[in-house]
Amino acid sequence: MIFSPRTWRDTRIAGRPWQCWRDWLLRVAILIVVISPLRAAPPRPVATPPQTVQTTQPLLCMHTRLIDEVDEWKIQRSLQLVRELGAATIVEFFPWAYLEPEEGHFDWRQADRIVAHAEAQGIRVIARLGLVPAWARPSPQDTLFGPAGEEGRGTTLNYLQTERFPDFARFVAAFVSRYAGRIDQVIIWNEPNLTFEWGYRMVSPADYVELLRQSYLAAKAASPDVRVLAAPLAPTLEVEGSPWGLDDLVFLEQMYAAGAAPYFDALAVHTYGFTEPPEAEPGEDRLNFRRVELIRAIMVAHGDADKPIAITETGWNDHPRWTKAVSPAERIDYTLAGYEYAENQWPYVDVLCQWVLRYPAPTLSYPDNFTFLTSDFRPRPIYTYLQAYARRGELTRP
Repeated sequence: MIFSPRTWRDTRIAGRPWQCWRDWLLRVAILIVVISPLRAAPPRPVATPPQTVQTTQPLLCMHTRLIDEVDEWKIQRSLQLVRELGAATIVEFFPWAYLEPEEGHFDWRQADRIVAHAEAQGIRVIARLGLVPAWARPSPQDTLFGPAGEEGRGTTLNYLQTERFPDFARFVAAFVSRYAGRIDQVIIWNEPNLTFEWGYRMVSPADYVELLRQSYLAAKAASPDVRVLAAPLAPTLEVEGSPWGLDDLVFLEQMYAAGAAPYFDALAVHTYGFTEPPEAEPGEDRLNFRRVELIRAIMVAHGDADKPIAITETGWNDHPRWTKAVSPAERIDYTLAGYEYAENQWPYVDVLCQWVLRYPAPTLSYPDNFTFLTSDFRPRPIYTYLQAYARRGELTRP
């Protein structure tokens, strides 16, 4: 019997409505079981010959967010589009919390996929390392959020106690050892001058330097040729004692005072244009693209003129309602001009990495307007203009 309004009426009249519903639900369940295997399977990665990035702009680099992709084909497609853009380098995040979910037990599967697909596309990977697994964080009773024993409190994934620094250094060594000869640059942590990135604690340049020191020594013991980058600092003007963070220039000065110099081979930097064009003058009280020049001056003053800088996040945003955004045309113009400026004025900069290629899913807010591809892989206009510049040297403006 196939259920219909008429059969429902007849059964109801017969006084057996529950039997009708039972039969109908049974048929629906059978139908689901029958048709489920007939649904279209998700795409699979397609084996291709090894590729080479064709580019006229070696500075061009993209920051990707591949670690959170569920489908492997999306990793491959993202990296294909990086190559087709003309970018020979990516920065990718490899979270400790993902790769060592249980102490001493590593899960390298997603990282292996990313590295293998990057190699297949001829793309170099700069690995950013961070995020703390639950087993390496204190219990809720021991956090700084409230009195000892207070329930309902916890720590964030950025919270790492000093006594756990050796555990992170051990992870760094394991990562460097596994990808020796395949990944030659690692970044230790991210924006430690922000309280959010330091586990919602007051930031501490001296503590970060100790984390950097232990990580550097562990990385070099695992692979002497690996380049260790000190963490990029968030561009901010926060003053000493602020609950939000500390000015990046002040933080870097204090890192040197704490003895950081021997423990990094290069410095990662974040520098955003916000609402100003790339040629706008830098200043200690201003946040703009050229703030990297003030960071460089500090490095030179401390005898680190020979160390390169990797700008691992940069860019402009074109969200129509964000106060730090520009128009879509200005974003394109400023981005292209930024590469011209860096190429001519910053010989110490190795890469200039745009934030961000795409997100696995839309954020439905202003971060979406940093992307070059939509989540369903549709190129934004800025992708096309940057591609023409990187692949063919065409410097055209909208």
